[in-house]
Amino acid sequence: MRISILLIFVLLVVFPVQSQEKGTDNFPPPDNPQEIKVSKAQQDIRVDGFLDERDWQNVELIKDFFRREPRQGGKLLYPTEVKFLYDDKNLYIGAFCKDSVGIKGVRIQDLRRDFSWGENDIFGIALDPQNLKQYAQGFQTTPYGNQRDFQNFNGNSFDTGWNTLWRVRTQRTKEGFTVEMAIPFKSLRYNLPENGNTIEWGMTLVRYARREVEVSTFPAIPQSFTPYRMTYAAKLTGIEVPPPSANIRVEPYMLYQYDESKEGKSLTNKSSDPKVGMDAKWAIDPKTVLDLTINTDFAQADVDRAVNNLERFNIFFPERRQFFLENSGIWAGGLQQSIRPFFSRRMGLQGEFNATTAPIDVGARFTQRTEKNAIAGLFVRQRETDNSAGANFGVLRYLKNYGRENNIGVMVTHRMDDSYSEMNLESNNNTTITIDGQIRPTSELDIQYLVSSSIDESTGKTGYAGRIFVGSTTNKHYYGWVTEYTDANYNPRMGFVRQNNVIRHNPGGYFIWRPKNIEWIRRWDPGMFVNFNHDAIDPSQFQQASLYVFPVFTWFKDNSFMEVSFTPTWQNINFDFAPLGLEIEQDNYYYTRYLIQYNTDQSKKWSGDIGYNFGDFYNGTRNTISAAARFAPIPHATLTLDYEHNIIKSVGINDSNLTTNLYSANLRFALNPRLQLSTFYQYNSFNKQGRWNARFSWEYMPLSFVYLVFNDTQTDIFDPTRNTKQFISKITLLKQF
Repeated sequence: MRISILLIFVLLVVFPVQSQEKGTDNFPPPDNPQEIKVSKAQQDIRVDGFLDERDWQNVELIKDFFRREPRQGGKLLYPTEVKFLYDDKNLYIGAFCKDSVGIKGVRIQDLRRDFSWGENDIFGIALDPQNLKQYAQGFQTTPYGNQRDFQNFNGNSFDTGWNTLWRVRTQRTKEGFTVEMAIPFKSLRYNLPENGNTIEWGMTLVRYARREVEVSTFPAIPQSFTPYRMTYAAKLTGIEVPPPSANIRVEPYMLYQYDESKEGKSLTNKSSDPKVGMDAKWAIDPKTVLDLTINTDFAQADVDRAVNNLERFNIFFPERRQFFLENSGIWAGGLQQSIRPFFSRRMGLQGEFNATTAPIDVGARFTQRTEKNAIAGLFVRQRETDNSAGANFGVLRYLKNYGRENNIGVMVTHRMDDSYSEMNLESNNNTTITIDGQIRPTSELDIQYLVSSSIDESTGKTGYAGRIFVGSTTNKHYYGWVTEYTDANYNPRMGFVRQNNVIRHNPGGYFIWRPKNIEWIRRWDPGMFVNFNHDAIDPSQFQQASLYVFPVFTWFKDNSFMEVSFTPTWQNINFDFAPLGLEIEQDNYYYTRYLIQYNTDQSKKWSGDIGYNFGDFYNGTRNTISAAARFAPIPHATLTLDYEHNIIKSVGINDSNLTTNLYSANLRFALNPRLQLSTFYQYNSFNKQGRWNARFSWEYMPLSFVYLVFNDTQTDIFDPTRNTKQFISKITLLKQF
């Protein structure tokens, strides 16, 4: 039965897509990539952003960038010139990003590391040191020199938690800004040829001139793909790299943490603990890396934002912890949020549904990546607490690359919980086995698939899940189909599923229109997506369906944006369902909701967005107003305010009314990209809970930090004596040998 269902899924997905014509504006990757010869520096290069050493004057200049946005091809408004050098330790990149108004034209919102694409002027490079064609290491900066580094997989998936040692300095001038980067060879993973030590690396360059939303790349890459599609990459040649050495990176830390909880005038809990631990990274060879963490601490990680869930699905909260973010793109299911056999947020928690953290004693990760395959493994030991048993977590992954951009992989996860006499719990084992892969027959067409099985010892049940996606992306349209299957018994206790006992179909697409004769419209993407859910146990049993129709989905010349959409929805509530305590009667419902949303140019000193989502909601109505504002007078200071207001009327069995307000504020100060203070406050009127988070960070040496963190959770904002406070001071030191 399950095989028949999967075959039907494939037929439904593949045939409609094959009947479509390919876009005409894309172009294939070059058969012979352009080569850039890199010269060796004859004197020391000082990374200061001035590019005034003699070696910079006599090297090959790259300036024939290709315009991708706002129109593909044509003359650039913002030319860019790039040079390369190397010495025995580093690859150097020097760039001059021209701007006719110089400093006055700079657009940048703040000085944080790993900034967001889209809000700032950016220059960056992506490297493929192993010539894998499916993997890239990205290094980007702004005119103020803050850093963004990431890994990219297959031109699609980003691992922004990857941080490595490199330096960058910039200078802003009357003609634009200069960039000077130094990327140590020890921070890259490369293969030496059989004869000699002269290598060739894949490379792409990108420039984002935010004022006119102009994106340019070298070499030419179609605008429908990211600038990290490494099949289009040029080649850096002539670099004589040093032989791989014992490349070991050690990062010990010391921490002091103080916690207290109060109920009225009574101090219910108080603790004061010092803590030491260490992270280490050993590049055994250019292909193989071993990571180790001992007595792991995540004090510096961002806090989660509160969400009021009014849907029937589980909410996905992204991973924010550094150790688990790095290399996360290698695991099966990491590209999506519906079926993930491995999801690292299930580690370090006290119990299945308890958000309270549990200490991690030790963790180890092994990664080996070659042109033909990748092997990865992860082990984590979670400590026993007063509320949860100790547990061991393990993941093994093998990925085989074939063809130009295709792969197939297998992954096994295993979670073993210890017996726990305090709660009368016996030991329990949970295992998943997953096969997944990607097929890219052409540059425009993507096929992704995943089939997974779970075996849970406590229930004695075996469950199954699967997912297939087929999509085509060109300069003029996107269309695709997703079908997901999750049965009632699928239980990945190291993973995440959006919903059990469901088959979900999600076909749809949109046109991409870039009007040549309407200057104030940059891009208009009208389209529609279908979302249809029914039971996996009984496929004839309907659950929910909706049509997301967006006739107005438009970016204007300054990259401001407007959406006007409507969503007809059909619901079959045949289970106990009470979102935010509103008990919904078991019945069939039909209603339509409407959305109007607009945001201004997000790169300006003042920016904001506002949305109004209104219409029926089950047997009543729900109106939601969301608004945000940001004031960034200078890159060194930014204030962000967010507000969500729900008015729910005559909903549920009791025709209940409910009003909720969610307030958020974030204030960030930065002396420079290495010295920053951020404060965050959020209040949710639904549970009357408020939270403060303040974090000071000082990068006193590259990737070595001092952190001061303060957290205050008020369980009842109107009773300030009921709260939990936490203060953390932490210092880390990174040393690379």
